[in-house]
Amino acid sequence: YGECMKKLVVMVAPFNTRSGYGDHARSIFYSIMDREDIDIKCIDVKWGGTPRNHLRPEVPRHKKLLDSFVSQQEIKQQPDVYIDIRIPNEFGNGGKFNIGITAGVETNVVSPEFLMGMNNMNLNIVPSNFTAQTFRSCTYDQMQDLPDGSKQKTGTISLQKPISVLFEGVDTDVYKPLSQDEIESEFTNDLTNLVKEDFAYLHVGQWTRGKYGEDRKNIPLLIKCFLQAFTNTPNPPALVLKTSGADFSILDREDCIKNIKEIKKKFASADSLPSIYLIHGDLTIQQMSYLYNNPKIKCFISCTHGEGFGRPLLEASCCGLPVIAPKWSGHLDFLDDKDSLLIDGHLKDVAESQIWKPIIVKPSKWFSVTEADVIRKIRMFRKKYPIFNKKGKRLGKKNLREFSLEKMAIKFNSTLDEVLQQIPSAMSLKLPKLKKVDNKPQPNTIKLPKLKKIT
Repeated sequence: YGECMKKLVVMVAPFNTRSGYGDHARSIFYSIMDREDIDIKCIDVKWGGTPRNHLRPEVPRHKKLLDSFVSQQEIKQQPDVYIDIRIPNEFGNGGKFNIGITAGVETNVVSPEFLMGMNNMNLNIVPSNFTAQTFRSCTYDQMQDLPDGSKQKTGTISLQKPISVLFEGVDTDVYKPLSQDEIESEFTNDLTNLVKEDFAYLHVGQWTRGKYGEDRKNIPLLIKCFLQAFTNTPNPPALVLKTSGADFSILDREDCIKNIKEIKKKFASADSLPSIYLIHGDLTIQQMSYLYNNPKIKCFISCTHGEGFGRPLLEASCCGLPVIAPKWSGHLDFLDDKDSLLIDGHLKDVAESQIWKPIIVKPSKWFSVTEADVIRKIRMFRKKYPIFNKKGKRLGKKNLREFSLEKMAIKFNSTLDEVLQQIPSAMSLKLPKLKKVDNKPQPNTIKLPKLKKIT
């Protein structure tokens, strides 16, 4: 008789990095780590220059992930399911069934390298409808060089493999509305003492390279619009920036401070300017929840050019924080005009300085917010805060229900069930024990006649 053996699932991702892809990869692992029908092996890879020190052995689920780490050389057999959580041009496909999971892009175009990477997989998963539609809509001519120097079209490059949407689940045990007693901590006390104002706008995002209006999260534009909105205003609100550049070093912090001061110089003739506070460095997820729940923080604001999903915006929303964000890209899966403030703008060519093959390629466009509308929405929010606060809490309750880790896990496990059913089960054969038989006649045996030799 046979007994089904566990299926081997190999996952490749930047599990231990402090990055969006790291968060996404860990949540996928946590959603399947307790299944008894699979044996999970994880290969941890780097992600740009982000620190690789997120996982702590004293945290039970972190330890479970750390214990699953292996090197590529330790995989001795073909995986039944191979799951790659990176950008598509890095996807491997060594399994019997291959799943690619990617955040995709922040623009309206994906590169041919991304499409070819997706076409190497049996199934692709992206976190938003925006990202899925972007992959579906891009097509390239496949060209061949001829001996005379001309080019000839030999076919097209487009998405040929299945693609489905699976949102990035939020840990709703952490990111949820908290009472004043629940956020009591040294971090909360430090923040409350730092921010003198009782009304503050919060932005969370990495300050990437680029001139004014070119960096991916559009932070200098946000700072300028905020200063314009409240310069020479009695009792102005504050802006809190949780940001950093490439790392959390002292040099990086000083660079952020210098950049903020450069923008403030444009308002040198003003009698008074609103305060801008910088939170630079790494915070735990618990501290991030404390930040979103701090009574002085009234909303989350972003002028981002585009999001494949927009995880921090969702986490803030789940804490009941109202959100002000552009009216374009991945975060519209969980933000709407009814219960959040969406900023107008238009699609604009991505600046030359931001072209980053094969991640951002020509002729990509992304969203450029209208500065006048940013200023108008910032002022409107403060003026009508009770209304928007009520809407933010209503949206937060909805997002807590619909975008939890548990809901994501149910959907991903259902997908994995369908995949595993397509893979033949390996069987271990158990043979019955054999008894030694002597020369005496045995029951139910045939006694052969003695044979005579014939001459």
